[in-house]
This record gives sequence, C-alpha cells and structure tokens, in this order.
Amino acid sequence: MTTMRFRHRTTLILTICLMVIGYSSLYGAALEEYLGKWSLHLPTGAGWLDIRQENGHLDADVLWIGGSVVPVDHIYYADGKIYIQRLARKPVAVSSDRTHQPTNYLELEASGTKLIGRYVEPANDGHGAKSTVFYGTRIPPLPDPPDLSAVTFDDPISLFDGKSLNGWTAIPSERKSAWQVNEGVLINDPAAVSDDDHPRTANLRSDAVFEDFNLTLEVNIPKGSNSGVYLRGIYEVQVMDSYQMELDNHHMGALYSRIKPEVAAELAPGVWQTLDLTLCDRHLTVVLNGKTIIDNQPIEGVTGGALSADQFAPGPIYLQGDHGKVRYRNIILRTIIK
Repeated sequence: MTTMRFRHRTTLILTICLMVIGYSSLYGAALEEYLGKWSLHLPTGAGWLDIRQENGHLDADVLWIGGSVVPVDHIYYADGKIYIQRLARKPVAVSSDRTHQPTNYLELEASGTKLIGRYVEPANDGHGAKSTVFYGTRIPPLPDPPDLSAVTFDDPISLFDGKSLNGWTAIPSERKSAWQVNEGVLINDPAAVSDDDHPRTANLRSDAVFEDFNLTLEVNIPKGSNSGVYLRGIYEVQVMDSYQMELDNHHMGALYSRIKPEVAAELAPGVWQTLDLTLCDRHLTVVLNGKTIIDNQPIEGVTGGALSADQFAPGPIYLQGDHGKVRYRNIILRTIIK
C-alpha cells in the first residue's frame, strides 16, 4: 500500500509539473509571480518557501522536508526562472590540503498559483547528482486573528483510551515501534527495542483526522529527551527538556523553528506537564502548565517533518517518537464548530 501511494503521489507531481512546464516554457514568468509564500509538495514529504525582495535584493527562507526553516545561501532571477543555492553543512575533503563546498540548488518556474521545481543534490565526489521534481502551491494571505472568546467547541473526544493503541498507527511502517501502554500511560521508549545509541523508531499518528480544534494533554519528558506534538500532522509543537534554558523557537511549547514562546513555563524533567493547544484559522495558542506562552499567533507554514504540505486539509494528531523517551496521558480533543 505504501509503495502504491508513493507511486500515485509521484505520478501526480510529475503530471502537474509537465502542465506548468508547457505554459512557462512558452512565456516565462515575471519576477512578481514568484514573490510570496509557497507550500512545497515533495515526493517524500513537505516543504515551504518564502520569496521576497528586501532593500532591493531578492531573499528567501526555505524548509526542505525536516529540520528548521532556514535562510537560503543565494537566490537570483534570470530568464523567467528563480534559482536558489543551499550550501551543504560541511565541506568535503578532496585531498589533504583541498576541500570542496557542495552546493545544492533549486530551479523554479512559476505560473499563477502553481510552481514547479527541481532540487539538485550533486554527489560529494562530483560524479553525478540526485534530482527531485516537485510542485508548489501559493499560500493565501493569513486571515485576521480569530476571536477565540466567540469560538464554539464540540463535545470532548478522548483520543487515548488508557488501555491500548486503538485509534493510533505507528509510522513509517518500516521502522520499529517503541510505543506501548502501561498503567494508563502512552509510553515511547526507543531504548527498549533497539541497542543503537540514537535509535530512529516510529512516530505515532491518530487514525482520525481533524480541522481546527483544541487539544489538551499531559506529557512527561525525561532529562535531555525530545518529542513533539504535530497538530493536523503538519504543525509541530515542540516537546523537550528545556528547563531553565533561554527562550528559543526550538524549546518546549514552541511552534518548531517558527514561533518562540513569550515566557518560560516548562517544569523540571521527569514530572508531568500540561499542554493546552488551540489551532484556529491558521493561528496558534499554546498554554503550558497554565501559562499562555503563545497567544493566538499566525502560522506562516508547515514545520519540519510535516506529513503533508496542505495547510487546509484535515489531518491527524501525530506524536514524535523518533527522538527519545516520552510519556503521554489524558489526550482530549474538542473540534471547533464552524
């Protein structure tokens, strides 16, 4: 089933790309057609791109599958296309006194609200390159912040029955799952199923999907560990041991790499903490241990590890399990009635 789904997704991407190529190769695209924010639909994940002009210069930020939103290393417009360069993290040794700096690049063509692209990753030794074809869709402007005092919620739904993994599926299927249930607690313990120092075990997603909602849960994170709660499968609210650390958009309660908490509210590792998360009209509110740390802030795009680039389709609750040990309980969701 996974192979068939991948083939269907790849075929769809190639079909859309060929349609856009047919248009843009005849007419080219003006620079203004590229400016703005784009969802990137990739064969193996999701990405995001923001192209803008600042002080007379082109600039951009990009998210490619996982990790953080980062600034590009260079961007330019020529012959109706956009070209973006991304330097590899580390130089490659060619000899004892010579290194190369591998450079990946994106080549983009725009047509209205569609974008097609090719991502090229040259081999470190200079022989050949991996090329990924993808497409993008323009992200509509954000609406005004919703009036949460006027929002109506449906009856609460318990997503975890405290006895089993019913209603949940480990993903990806080829990874070992370290999820188990013990005494009413949902536990992820990678060390219990792998002897590796840093095992990459499965994540866990709800079978049910949702639009906008309020989600409350309790989480217990050991010292130095890391997890995350993905809202609709695309927006990660970070779960990690960041007790007494400086505020950062990668720490507990942050929208990963996008929105930094306004105040620190995390507790010491190894104790139960509460998260109260409201997703409404592409705005996020996070209440951690009773303190509002993100207050109805706009979400510009998906975060690293998103299951999809589509910000408007219903999606699951998705718990990150590939980083370290974590425990969850009392996972309650209330959908927003519209």
